[in-house]
Amino acid sequence: MKKIVLAYSGGLDTSIILRWLQENYKAEVIAYTSDIGQILDKKKIIRNAKKLGVKNIIIEDLRNVFIKEYIFPMVRAHAVYEGVYLLGTSIARPLIAKRQIAIAKKYKAFAVSHGATGKGNDQVRFELGYSFFGGKKIKVIAPWREWKLESRADLIKYAKKNKISIPKDRKGAPPFSVDDNVFHTSTEGKILEDPKNSAPEFIFQRTKSPKKAPDKISRVKITFKNSDPVSINGKKLSPEKILQKLNSLAGKNGIGRVDLVENRFIGIKSRGVYETPGGTLLYAAHRAMESVTLDKKTAHEKERIMPKYAELVYNGYWFSKKRLKLQKIIDKNKSKVSGDIILGLYKGNITILSRRTKNKAYSMKKVSFEENKTFNKKKVEDFIKYHSKQLNKG
Repeated sequence: MKKIVLAYSGGLDTSIILRWLQENYKAEVIAYTSDIGQILDKKKIIRNAKKLGVKNIIIEDLRNVFIKEYIFPMVRAHAVYEGVYLLGTSIARPLIAKRQIAIAKKYKAFAVSHGATGKGNDQVRFELGYSFFGGKKIKVIAPWREWKLESRADLIKYAKKNKISIPKDRKGAPPFSVDDNVFHTSTEGKILEDPKNSAPEFIFQRTKSPKKAPDKISRVKITFKNSDPVSINGKKLSPEKILQKLNSLAGKNGIGRVDLVENRFIGIKSRGVYETPGGTLLYAAHRAMESVTLDKKTAHEKERIMPKYAELVYNGYWFSKKRLKLQKIIDKNKSKVSGDIILGLYKGNITILSRRTKNKAYSMKKVSFEENKTFNKKKVEDFIKYHSKQLNKG
């Protein structure tokens, strides 16, 4: 019997897709789940898949791989899309797609499938990954672009007809569209679709309201080695444990919330609420670490290429030569980026309290108001004269 590998979460959409694939392709569906640190109920996934007749259910632990090989390189790039989005969903899709193709090859499946909608970015991200690793040998099935189900209401009708359980949100209504992993949680749909509506407090899952956060500053020391975090408050931890610890600290202090109307790759605008608590701390700390370890030319080159890097990640070009080329530029001087950053966390805000490094890029002698012997003032005059001449040049 022919086989299809489905990216399966165990939720409403992918359960409906699983049944639809069985009906329309007369194929055996392999339910594949990547554990990348999302809220994961393995028993529920297995139970729901078995109810739909699935025999082969694969749940793969990719948490440390995801953080070390995907999130950390992106943090080193300071990648931020449209000024605020830390790319939590975008960075996860390439890894899932890569592993899906590997599973498909292992089990000789003729196709892979995903649950991304026909209006979203994820369909592009998944399918660029499929194309990169699977080429034309493995078929891609995108149900949202094929089936006749046009709305969330249609999906619920289909679920009832096929006796698929329909989850409820905290208010007892059909759920928002939620994606989560160890790095972030995104929430979209329903009341959020109208940008005039404020995001209700109950949708936030991993951050306290700044109003209810502790009325005192929390301190955290992040140690970097070769541009990656290696310990928290002096204790060496695995990549997963580092992010879990930072998520907890930042979440308690109301840090990491973003309400964004973004420009999707396919050309429409969408509104989403993102929570990236630990990631927000990492970005702030890494920038602070680079401020005292990298020279001006290197730092400014990184700033110049960051928007392009972020857009490549957002658009699903993680495996592209363009992104890899930029990563080489970003990582060229990563051995210089080592030391400690102490952050102060308070009601949604981050303060840099201390920067410590053995790197000599920052010179107290040169910058001091008390010492001028090491700095040639005549050179400054020549420098200003040169740039004065540049003002009228095109």
